[in-house]
Amino acid sequence: MGAYQQSVEKIVKAVGGKENIIAATHCVTRLRFALKDEGKVDKEALESIDIVKGSFSANGQFQVVIGQGLVDKVYDEMVEVTGIGRATKQEIKDAAEANLNPLQRAIKTLADIFIPILPAIVTAGLLMGINNILTGPGIFYEGKSFVEVHKEWADLAGMINLIANTAFVFLPGLIGWSAVTKFGGSPLLGIVLGLMLVHPDLLNAWGWGAAKEKGEIPIWNLFGLEVQKVGYQGQVLPVLVASYVLAKLELFLRKRIPDAFQLLLVAPLALLITGFLAFIAIGPITFAIGNAITHAFVTIFDNVPAIGGFLYGALYAPLVVTGMHHTFLPVDLQLIANTGGTFLWPILVMSNIAQGSAALAMMFVAKDEKLRGLSFTSAVSAYLGITEPAMFGVNLRFRYPFISAMTGAAIAGMFITLNKVIAPSIGVGGLPGFLSIVPQKWVPFFIGMAIAIIVPFILTFILGKVRKADR
Repeated sequence: MGAYQQSVEKIVKAVGGKENIIAATHCVTRLRFALKDEGKVDKEALESIDIVKGSFSANGQFQVVIGQGLVDKVYDEMVEVTGIGRATKQEIKDAAEANLNPLQRAIKTLADIFIPILPAIVTAGLLMGINNILTGPGIFYEGKSFVEVHKEWADLAGMINLIANTAFVFLPGLIGWSAVTKFGGSPLLGIVLGLMLVHPDLLNAWGWGAAKEKGEIPIWNLFGLEVQKVGYQGQVLPVLVASYVLAKLELFLRKRIPDAFQLLLVAPLALLITGFLAFIAIGPITFAIGNAITHAFVTIFDNVPAIGGFLYGALYAPLVVTGMHHTFLPVDLQLIANTGGTFLWPILVMSNIAQGSAALAMMFVAKDEKLRGLSFTSAVSAYLGITEPAMFGVNLRFRYPFISAMTGAAIAGMFITLNKVIAPSIGVGGLPGFLSIVPQKWVPFFIGMAIAIIVPFILTFILGKVRKADR
């Protein structure tokens, strides 16, 4: 009898029995199930099992939080107990995807494209934060930046800025690689497509507005058809749509061209056709759509900043629960490209910190030793930008910490929006997030952080004590 056999048998029973399990795998900390019917899951029984730290459903997968190291042993035991075959993460994703509706599938597609490139974007944001500290006026000296006073540091700041900017300047290359891979095409062609859209011979997208005013936008004349010779630096939609076209075109050609001619014809034809479509139709149309989306958000937050900040702050955590928060990363990147900064991402930071504070308060409210330990570790994780352990392991389980966090995030979001806090880059969505904020807005951002820390903590603590007293 294995050391965890009893616990594993309880887990299997709680998720509806082995006949309810289509497939199962695990990641670093969680068991991941594709289930026939998630309605058969007994969450209360599941989360009462000693080795289970929490559970949640996301993207058609039911996930049980076990913990690093231990999850491997539990999974091995489960394979023995149930007799189910070992499955890869991709097989689980494929099985889970069958249960998703079209909207969920679209959100999952966006998540699968942007999550792989997130480390590069966050790294760029952190490095740009260092550059902000060196070049921001008024941080160390009255009215002057550090590099203005210490000129010998100027070139170092310039080099840091170049390294930091690379992921944003060549963002279409990163998205092209990830998107074409997701859509089933060759990753290398995706990189070439993305870089093609930011080729140095094209007018830089950030100079498009000024060139338009002067009437100096360069064009190609294709037998009478005039096509703007414009790049798509920082743009998201053009490369997303072009990547889909490229991948599907490549797959179409591979099925119809004999193997002997594939190297000679598939990639050149796919890139050439997609390139023409990108510059003639896809680029201009999606560029206009991207500008319209940006304009809509800017208009709302300009005209009713209090309502916009309050609602986004309140709703961001529920969006994480549904997985819909992934749809806002492209909007953030679009805002940065079009306006020089995003006012949405700083509110995300407030939401993450608020979830951490609510979980931390549970450490002082809870009597159960296991819950106290989980509350502390998940709070630390949330303060560093990873909220899932706090949300799914603690706050959602008891509801009132989750609502307390939403309340604190809403107030903090309203405050920083009214003070026009923006981030010119995306960094770590927790306490280190200030590095990605323009230095002139650090003070209101820190006040917002204080609100996001104090309000959820106090509300959770008071509600926790009241609920105990009611019993």
